Amino acid sequence: MITSLRLQHFRSYDDASFELESGVNIIVGPNASGKTNLLEAVLVAARGSSYRGRDSELIGFGQPWARLDADTLEGMRTVKLERTNDDSRATKSFDIDGQHLSRLTPQRTLPTVLFEPNHLLLLSGSPELRRTFLDDLIEQTNMRFGALRRHYKRVLAQRNALLKRQPRDLREQLFVWNVRLSELGGQIAHERQELINRFNGRMGGLYGRLAATEHGVALAYVSQFAPESYETALLHKLEASTDLDVLRGFTAYGPHRDDLSVLLDGHEAATSASRGESRTLVLALKIMELQLLEELRGARPLLLLDDVFSELDARRRQALTSFVADYQTFITTTDADVVAQHFASRTTISLPA
Repeated sequence: MITSLRLQHFRSYDDASFELESGVNIIVGPNASGKTNLLEAVLVAARGSSYRGRDSELIGFGQPWARLDADTLEGMRTVKLERTNDDSRATKSFDIDGQHLSRLTPQRTLPTVLFEPNHLLLLSGSPELRRTFLDDLIEQTNMRFGALRRHYKRVLAQRNALLKRQPRDLREQLFVWNVRLSELGGQIAHERQELINRFNGRMGGLYGRLAATEHGVALAYVSQFAPESYETALLHKLEASTDLDVLRGFTAYGPHRDDLSVLLDGHEAATSASRGESRTLVLALKIMELQLLEELRGARPLLLLDDVFSELDARRRQALTSFVADYQTFITTTDADVVAQHFASRTTISLPA
């Protein structure tokens, strides 16, 4: 857990300090008061990066640097950001319990689950939302996956650049990238399928507890290629679709085009589930993320709820409350009363307008 946090030149904060409780921390204030900025600071201190923008955007307007100091039960964590000559870029460094690091390794991160308004569109939104949901969770539980994910993106970018440039020996050059893209893509697809298998073992029971009714819930990995032969099948497809990819100017096959399907009683939830059922499914996915992260990392994650508590009805708020009672939780809201009535023990951080 994080016991205190100091923000210097971070987003809208010039220099502010906050004492944090081990249970529920309600961050309340009007719109544009800095609630989400404070929540983002917790995330950056825990995981080293933001979900909202580039590192340079974290530094306050007109400031040359920003700094976060988080006191935890395991020691002090400091994140430093400095603008470069190019204002659109920033360098970042870390001090973890006295040890200086230029990069925050996965082992040094604090497990964290973020639930923000865009996640309510997880089922009906773009496939990119669902791929990111899977990959972010895998990255926190598999210490090698972050590097795999970055490597795949670099290889994909190289292949796409070749497709646009179209050198004379295009096919020969593409073959090298096809092989590498297939190798990395097969590993990513395998990790995603393993995670989905974990979800499938428990999602039905969890959804039943949240909805107070029995339904069949299943998750499926949507791809043109079977997981057991993904690498070989992707390589063949990349080779066979070269002409089409040249016309498109991008790579149309691979894990960057795959999807996650959620089925409710055998039907695609994105098109058949009611609004209430969809929100219960998303809530179940986030709670499962919390539980799996705790099991696989061996530590209770931080839970960050950015303005989603008010988006749930009373029954789903109560259901969420029963699952998060044992976690250090940060909830942003414009109305503290909506949140406070659900928690007997909590602290409220009020932000000025």
